[in-house]
Amino acid sequence: MSQPKLSQRSWAVPAALLAGDRRALARSISLIEHGELAVGVASEALAAHLGRAHVLGITGAPGAGKSTLVHAMLGELLARGQRIAVVAVDPSSPISGGAVLGDRVRMGEHGAHANVFIRSLATRGHLGGLSQSTEEIVDVMDAAGFDTIIIETVGAGQSEVEIMRVADTRLVACAPGMGDNVQAIKAGILEIADLLVVTKSDLPGSDAAARDLKDMLHLRPARSAIQWEVPVLKSCANTAQGVAGLLDAVAQHARVAGVGQRLKARRPAKSAVALDSGALVMQLASSDPFAQALGIRCVDAGKGHATVSLTLQQQHLNFNGTCHGGLVFALADSAFGLASNSYGKVAAGIDAHVTYQQAARLGDCLQARATEVSRSRKLAVYRVDVTRADGAVISSFTGTVYITDIDIATAAADAPQETI
Repeated sequence: MSQPKLSQRSWAVPAALLAGDRRALARSISLIEHGELAVGVASEALAAHLGRAHVLGITGAPGAGKSTLVHAMLGELLARGQRIAVVAVDPSSPISGGAVLGDRVRMGEHGAHANVFIRSLATRGHLGGLSQSTEEIVDVMDAAGFDTIIIETVGAGQSEVEIMRVADTRLVACAPGMGDNVQAIKAGILEIADLLVVTKSDLPGSDAAARDLKDMLHLRPARSAIQWEVPVLKSCANTAQGVAGLLDAVAQHARVAGVGQRLKARRPAKSAVALDSGALVMQLASSDPFAQALGIRCVDAGKGHATVSLTLQQQHLNFNGTCHGGLVFALADSAFGLASNSYGKVAAGIDAHVTYQQAARLGDCLQARATEVSRSRKLAVYRVDVTRADGAVISSFTGTVYITDIDIATAAADAPQETI
């Protein structure tokens, strides 16, 4: 019995694809569709070439006229000098697994144009209104230099909202005369809409459908990410009436919201970027306002150890003219805190002991080096030696921490922000 073919886990990006060659584009998409490339390989290889195209997602109930609307949009966008790619997703048969892919029939007039590329996809059982490979195929089209990428979902119900993750602008289409229009698109897809359009506006009931949608918008939760008021528009794709205005509204939303939104979701938050222990400790030290106010700076760090330094100034002295004992403790405690948190988990101090050997004076450079003595799953013990530049020991410090299950990045994100 023959062994199944393994998917490639690396891919050399064809130069012809980046130049916009249609054959190279089609071949690249086929590799993804047929599973010859492992999931994510194409997107990772193309990462440096992504983020230019505006991705417009069009969804709505079956029979809302999405394909005919896309056809009319293609004509208007071509007239505006754009290059457009279309991903048209059709449902698969639960019996044969095939799909009619009939969207090409409705868009056929523009399909042969040099500035238009249409690819039909079958859902193959994937839920959410898209196919499993849609997002990666969008990346390939983006890299090929298209100005606008239109994704037409399958006829979506109330909860098929996967388009929200992929598209920069989400347009929900609703035709009049399909029963209760609000019921047809309420909940999920109504809440993700950036624009609402009543299609087939030449039919009776289009004005009532528009009113219903406007009323429903008052019940929609506010979205505070951008300042954008969702418009309710009307169009008749057969006569192209309202299509130009609809695309003007789409372009306005792109200017407000930006493009490449799907890519932002892939980037880890800055605070969550994996750092080695030394870099993590240095980052923690730079975000400690108390230590910075005293003039304490971290000069060396790694897993389980940290060294901080301080040159004594007038404000660090006590009434006897020598270093304040509280400052020595703060210096040692800073090293202790940094070293114990170097593993990326919050370590809370639960015990500390300090002894003082001799005094330090104005101009002395002090260093506190914390070193891990022992560590278990929940407790760790550290020793800190505070020394002068000539090697004299100023103070000795031992501390114990309780190791929590909280990530440093999570604690930083949850910390209350300073208000003015």
